[in-house]
Parts: sequence; C-alpha cells; structure tokens
Amino acid sequence: MAGAGPRIVRRASGRGDALPDDLHPVLRRVYAARGLRGPEELSLSLDRLLAPEAVYGMEAGAELLAGAVQSGARILLVGDFDADGATSCAVGVLGLRALGAETVHYLVPNRFEYGYGLSPELVTVAADWRPDLLVTVDNGTASRAGVLEAQRRGIRVLVTDHHLPAPELPPADAIVNPNLVEGSAARNLAGVGVIFYVLLAVRARLRAAGWFRRRGIEPPKLAALLDLVALGTVADLVPLDYNNRILVAQGLARIRAGRCRPGLAALLDIAGRRRRAAVAADLAFAAAPRLNAAGRLEDMALGIECLLAADTDAAQAMAARLDAFNRERRAIEHEMHAQALETLESLPREGPEEEGLPAGLCLFDPRWHQGVIGILAARIRERFHRPVIALAPAGDLLKGSARSVPGLHIRDTLEAVAARNPGIIERFGGHAMAAGLTLAPDRLAALQAAFAAEVDRRLAPEDRGGTLLTDGALAAAELDLGTAQALREAGPWGQGFPEPRFDGEFEVLDQRVVGEAHLKLTVRPLDGARCVDAIAFRTPAPERALCRVRLAYRLDVNEYRGSRSAQLLVERIEAL
Repeated sequence: MAGAGPRIVRRASGRGDALPDDLHPVLRRVYAARGLRGPEELSLSLDRLLAPEAVYGMEAGAELLAGAVQSGARILLVGDFDADGATSCAVGVLGLRALGAETVHYLVPNRFEYGYGLSPELVTVAADWRPDLLVTVDNGTASRAGVLEAQRRGIRVLVTDHHLPAPELPPADAIVNPNLVEGSAARNLAGVGVIFYVLLAVRARLRAAGWFRRRGIEPPKLAALLDLVALGTVADLVPLDYNNRILVAQGLARIRAGRCRPGLAALLDIAGRRRRAAVAADLAFAAAPRLNAAGRLEDMALGIECLLAADTDAAQAMAARLDAFNRERRAIEHEMHAQALETLESLPREGPEEEGLPAGLCLFDPRWHQGVIGILAARIRERFHRPVIALAPAGDLLKGSARSVPGLHIRDTLEAVAARNPGIIERFGGHAMAAGLTLAPDRLAALQAAFAAEVDRRLAPEDRGGTLLTDGALAAAELDLGTAQALREAGPWGQGFPEPRFDGEFEVLDQRVVGEAHLKLTVRPLDGARCVDAIAFRTPAPERALCRVRLAYRLDVNEYRGSRSAQLLVERIEAL
C-alpha cells in the first residue's frame, strides 16, 4: 500500500507554554506548531480585525465610493467567475444597498466569451447599464486596456482587488489592493475581504458626513455579510492568517446561529452539511464547488443570484440547479482525469514511475473543457506532487490553469518563463498557488519545455516527491470523541493554518470496501486496547490483507443514525 506517494514527515512541534492552562493538550501542541505564542492570538473577536486603513489605497477608494453613494450615482460592480468573485459581487451589492446606494447592479463576465477581468469588450457591455462608476471586485489590477476604454466613455473606475500587479497599473480613479505594497499586514485578504473592508471604510465616511442621520436610519451592521466573506475567503485558498481566521470564524458563527444568507444555507443543505455544526471544510468542499460550478459550465450570474436571494424557496431552487451543474462538472472532470493519466503514461521517463516525470507538468487535450481545467490541474498535482498546468482550447488560443506545490510560487514562475522566453505566453496572472494563462497553440511545445526547466531551477528536489506534514502521534487515550470534537471546533483550519493531521502505527482488525471504492478499517493503536474506526476515501482494497500499518490521518467526528463517535480520516497508508 505504501508505493509511490508523499512521505510522512512530522512538523516541528512547540510546547505552547504561554497558551492557557485550560486548553486541550492536543490543541496546545497543534497551536504551538502553527506559531501561536499567547492567549491573545486565540481571540477571534471582531475588535481584533485590522483597521481598513491597513489596505493600500483605502482612503482614495472609500472617498470615491462614498461620494458616489451620496450623489446617487449609478454603480456597476464587475466581478469574476469563481467563488471569490461571486461572493465579492454579492457582498458589494448587498453592502452598498444597505449603505443607501440608490442604483447598484453587477456584471460578471462569461469565461467563454470575455475571459477574466475588465476587458474592453466587457466595458462595451457594461456601458449599456449607463454606469457612472464601475467597481471591480476580485479583478482589475491587470485590466489596463479595460480601464482605458471605460475612461474613454466617461465612466469612472474603482479597482478593488487582491491579485499581484502587472508591471504597469491601470490608470483607474482609485485602486484598493493590499498587494500593491510589499509586506502589507492585509496582504492575504481575498477579493471578498477587500470589498468588505472598502464597505467598512465607506460606512465610516458616510457616518462622519451625517448621511445616515439625514436619512433617519441607523448605520447598517455590515457583520451580517461575514458568512459570504467566510465562504469567499475559504474558497480562494488564501492563507488563513490571524486576520482571515477572524473573518472566517465570525462568518461560521453566523452560519451556526442560523443567521446566514438563504442561498448559502441552501447550498449547505443540498450538500447534506449541518449548518449548526458548520466548519471551514463545509464551505470549501460543499458550498464552494456548487457555487463554482455555475461559472465553470455556464454563467456565474446564477451563483450570484443564489447568494443575493432573500427568499428561501427561490434560494433552494437555485441551489438545486447549482447542484445539478456540479454533478455534471464532476462527470466531465472524471473523464478528463482519465485522459490526463493516459497522457502521462505515454510520457518518456528518466527514472522509475513518478520520479521520472518532468519537474513541472504541462498537459493539453483538445477535448478538455476550459471551465474544468483548474480542478484537473489540482487533481494531477495531488496525484503526482508536481506543479501542473492544464490547458484547453479557447477559440484561437489555448487557455491554461496552473496549480502549484509548497515551495514554488506559480505566478512568479510563469513570470520567469515569460521573461526567459518572450512570446511564449500572451497573458498570465494569479497567486502563489494558482494562476491562469493564455497562449497560441503553436507555442505549446515551447511552454512545456520552458515550464519544466523553470520549475527544475526553482523547486528543490526534496519538494518534488510530496510530503504529508503531521503533528505527530496521538496517544491511544486521545483517540476519542472529546479530542475529535475539540479539534473540529478549534479552527477555522485552512490554507496556511492547516487542519491537524497525525500519524501512528496500528493493528488492522477488520477491512472492507464500502460505497464507491472507499476502504473502511477497524484499527487498534499498538500502545492501547481501544479500537477505532477509520476510512480511506477513494482507496481500493489492497492486494493482500493489511496486518500492521502506519497511517497519516485526521481525527474527526462521525455521525451515523444519531450516534457520534471518533473516526480516523486516512490520507496515507503504509503497510509495515
């Protein structure tokens, strides 16, 4: 069962002596390993959030938008077609309406017609709304041509974004982006976090100007938007630094208390997730994929309308349509994954199995769906522990989606490829772990060679086989429901603040395949007498019966027919 795959490596641990004495001992160890040093870092209350002024460009951006609200300007938000873009749009629309904006609409580009961002073609469509102000959310920093077209038409532009800048910024009326200054404390905000902060700053300016007093209303409680902020933040895989953990924790608290938007409630319900016990993983693996499915296969407007819906019945109907899209997306992805594996099998190898593959994988198939290549790249990365670019036809061009591994900044890698090989890539942009690009079909072979060479230069050999970092072993007495519940409630866990993973040696007492090829085990730790259930999803039965194993696993709460118990969610099995 061990075979090729990531190595199990224990992360450096900490004692957590400065953490509270009444903290669960396993949590003390886990928190210390993630760099928490004192009780003040455990508080996730809203008063601990960074001030809006921590975000670059906030003063000019908030002044522009507050002025538009007070003057009754027609405001049009321009979003993106992923979950961060959809939640950014919904938060912007709901927030501006709550602040008293008279006319607020949104426009989200169809990825198959317009591509990403504020393009000149999209500005032409936007002009039909006769906007006075365009507000980009989760895009715009690289949209120089689109901003110029808007200005040519006499439309002001406010860019709110979090993506890394191109060499030349667009000449917008204002740009709010924490990543325009190096080392910003707010640098890890998702696009939805940026627009939420803009709304906070606009509210402060409107309050100071007497706007709410003159209208005879109380300033709106923008914390009501935090469920959507949490969804977009988790979905975009930005690092959950202290500030982002506050945003996500507060959003989850609203969901658990039954105070989330009807659309988000419907997405969780149709996925079979319990709202009153929601955790970040429910947003990442249940709500976000269904929301993203609209943008991947058709039009993200359906997803945004679901989040905006005030009526429960309407929200449930839209969630059902999104769920159907997600099932279709999964079928397409399954077929593409099989085709990708066939392609990889045919590649010449310089060594055994995965070790002989290029350092960076760049895959193309003319049959692939451009809305699903991002998921495909992620799946292949997980399987082969390599940075991956997956490409699909997009009109006269190829469109690619890249996913990286720890230790390699994928957007910077693409920038280096473009610099060393002028003309290979037409456009690119993204983050440390995910990026997008376009190129001409006749440049594919050159990209494949250049990408592999650049990754080979940048990625250390020890980072190419993949590792499963664990928090060490749990004692037999700690493999219980109390520990599992404490870990579940202790998050939010996510990118940069990973959910605890443990490893240990066990005796296998029973094994069988359940559901769709999931391996179900009953195991007993070698240092204890208590048995515990374990499950390894999408894992075939071993050729020979397992006897003793080393497992890398997460400890979670299993609920079945009203009964709750501790369960190991197995991520790696090594036969001993």
